[in-house]
Formats: sequence, C-alpha cells, structure tokens
Amino acid sequence: MKTYVLIVSQQFPKTHKKAGAYTHFPALIKAGTKKHTLRNNFELWEKRILEVKAGWAVLSVRVWEGKPYNSKQREIQQFDSKSDIGIQKLSNPDNGVWASIGDGKIDWDVIAENDGLDFFDFCDWFKSPGSEPMAIIHFTNFRYPEYERNF
Repeated sequence: MKTYVLIVSQQFPKTHKKAGAYTHFPALIKAGTKKHTLRNNFELWEKRILEVKAGWAVLSVRVWEGKPYNSKQREIQQFDSKSDIGIQKLSNPDNGVWASIGDGKIDWDVIAENDGLDFFDFCDWFKSPGSEPMAIIHFTNFRYPEYERNF
C-alpha cells in the first residue's frame, strides 16, 4: 500500500512575524480543531486523497523532530479509507476579499480559524499564495458548503 506524507509545521516559519513560536498544529489536528491544511498543487493532492479514500493508500501526517529537512520525521496521525479525510479546491487564492470554494464564497477568517490560525497569522503565513488553485485537505468530516464534489 502507498503512503503519502504530509508534513505540518510545529513552529512558525522563518518568514513569519512569529518565527520559531509553536503552532500547536499536532495537538490541534488530534483535537479536531485544525480541520484542514492548505497545499499548492490541487491536482496532485486530489489524486492522492482519492487513492486514500479508495483504500489504495494512506496519508501519514508528520512533523520534523528537529530542523526541517535535516532531522527525522515523526508521524502524528494516519488517515485511511475509513477516516473523514477529504479535499476541496480553493480557486483564486490571491483574492483578498473571500475564498472561492466551488460556487461558495467563504470569509478568509473562517478559513484561517479552521486551519488552526488566527486571521493575522494566517495572512502572514500566506503572504503571496499565487493564483493557482490550492488544495484544502480536510482532517475531519467538515466541508465548506456550496461545493459540488464533497468526498
């Protein structure tokens, strides 16, 4: 069976105003309050999540034990076909007014909260997201409304 790795940050990145402070993402994922994470390359993540949902793969959510890319990874949670994992497409991520998800328009502060950040930390993290669609990878059964392909 395939294993896809998704790494979440334990600390804010060097480019963030809170650089080095703990994000608490592992605990928030386990508690279900970090409902999702955002990633570039929607098509790649859609394919992977479909394989997990079909039972052909698992998603291993991990953190770096030390310095990113120079330390071991530690799994914090694994998602399989029986889990609530899912994906939605965030179109036009550089739209500063609202998040476009399917036909829905969601306030960015709601996206930030469900991503485990306050609005200002979220904006500082995603300073220049680009214009390519992003993947919203859900860890819970929560999905944004107005989306035609919930899975």
